[in-house]
Amino acid sequence: MFARRTLIGLAAALAFSAAAQAQPANPRVKIDTAEGAIVLELYADKAPKTVANYLKYVDRALFDGATFYRASKPPNYAPNDYGVIQGGLQNDPKKVLPPVAHEPTTQTGIKHVNGTISMGRHAPGSAQADWFIVIGDQDYLDADPKDPKKTPGFAAFGRVVEGLDVAQKILGMPVDPKAGAGAMKGEMLVKPVRIRSVRRVTP
Repeated sequence: MFARRTLIGLAAALAFSAAAQAQPANPRVKIDTAEGAIVLELYADKAPKTVANYLKYVDRALFDGATFYRASKPPNYAPNDYGVIQGGLQNDPKKVLPPVAHEPTTQTGIKHVNGTISMGRHAPGSAQADWFIVIGDQDYLDADPKDPKKTPGFAAFGRVVEGLDVAQKILGMPVDPKAGAGAMKGEMLVKPVRIRSVRRVTP
């Protein structure tokens, strides 16, 4: 009886291991910029709609030639260890695809901690081809679990696994105090950083 139970347990363990190995790894992409490379892991298992949208742009090479154009940090904040850098297509009508449904942090469980990548947007459900990387933990970007309709937050969908120093370097670059509008005023880079390509890479 003991031997039979042992064999059953071993068979169950092997089946579980095989199922775990069958699950595809989250995709990774490399953003090749003029300042160096940033590698991202995209959480397709947690934010499938947002990741699928991002990968459409990657697979069609639509981000090639785009830029990191914004560096946002608190006023008079000199260090480059807290803020966000934003990149993408800036609503280029020739390249943007239809908006993606909003996947809030209350749904995905992905928080805006150091190295997180998240979608830029106006209203929830309007995100298309602009995104930002968080430097330093910034939970104010998360949806409010007590009232997610009032404070829907932004749709985080991955994290930096290599090249966070490149993101920090971009954050520390000079901005034009007069450029930009609304929340972006004074946060536009004097010299946007060119994105040469964004491609999938093997984990």
